[in-house]
Amino acid sequence: MKNVETKVGLFVVACAVVLGATVYYVTNAQFGQNVVPFKMYLRDADGLEKGTQVLFGGMAVGKVTGLRPYPADPTRIEISLEVKQGTPVNARSVAKLESISLMSNPLVSISTGVNDAPRLAPGAVIPSEETITMDEMERKVSALADSAQGTLAAVRSDVNNLTGSAQLLLANLNNVTGVKNQQHVAAILTNADTMVAQLRSKVGPTVDNVNATVSNINSTVSNANGTVSNLNGTITALRGPIEADLNELHGTLVATHDLIGNFQLLLRTNDQNIDDSLENFRILTDNLDDLTERVKEQPWSLIRIKQPADRKVPQGANK
Repeated sequence: MKNVETKVGLFVVACAVVLGATVYYVTNAQFGQNVVPFKMYLRDADGLEKGTQVLFGGMAVGKVTGLRPYPADPTRIEISLEVKQGTPVNARSVAKLESISLMSNPLVSISTGVNDAPRLAPGAVIPSEETITMDEMERKVSALADSAQGTLAAVRSDVNNLTGSAQLLLANLNNVTGVKNQQHVAAILTNADTMVAQLRSKVGPTVDNVNATVSNINSTVSNANGTVSNLNGTITALRGPIEADLNELHGTLVATHDLIGNFQLLLRTNDQNIDDSLENFRILTDNLDDLTERVKEQPWSLIRIKQPADRKVPQGANK
């Protein structure tokens, strides 16, 4: 009997060892060897502790490896994480604290981010988002309740004012629809009927005059249409001669243009001769000016070729 109990005990111990080894192996295989470290920072890590599970898109991918106040900013908590290698944590992923149920402990949840965003390198900081705590939620609900009470009081005051205005409006309507006002309105309607009858007797002749005026206008329009038709016929009759005159004028202008072109060609051809003639005419003019000046100074040159010798003074005259 003792041998059987001993064997059973040894078998239970062996099973426990195998189970423990299996759990240790599986744990190391998932979170021990092929893991990548990351960090995140929060101002409130309520209930978070070392070994807390880390989820990526709702899947368990790692655990929390450490927590401490951030040395550079003691108001923030530095949280170290380890996730399985190959987890696509990217720059648009956001880490925050979540709870699966009201009674469960908080865990770290990382969103999947965006496919086009670059992947974070090992040791990088995952962008984090603070979780609203119950205290903050209670404060916001309390502030909302206080605001709602003020709003209800304002609405109640507005409703009271509106009720008073409605009662005043009803009283005014009762006064307007009283017997005296009804008789007054009936008298106004009777006067309006009388006025309409009088206007009708005056409007009839006016309408007849307007109709006659419209008939005259129609006749005038008919005459204007006839005049326009005659004008169109006149224009049609004159169009042929005018077009012929325009064609002749166009031919004359073309001939004039050709004549001017020939004249310009003639001027360009005889340009040198004209310049020579002008130069000869200038020389001739200079010669005539010289001749005139000479005649003025030596008029005798027209008769004699040589200038006469000066007369000698008589000798006796000197004595």
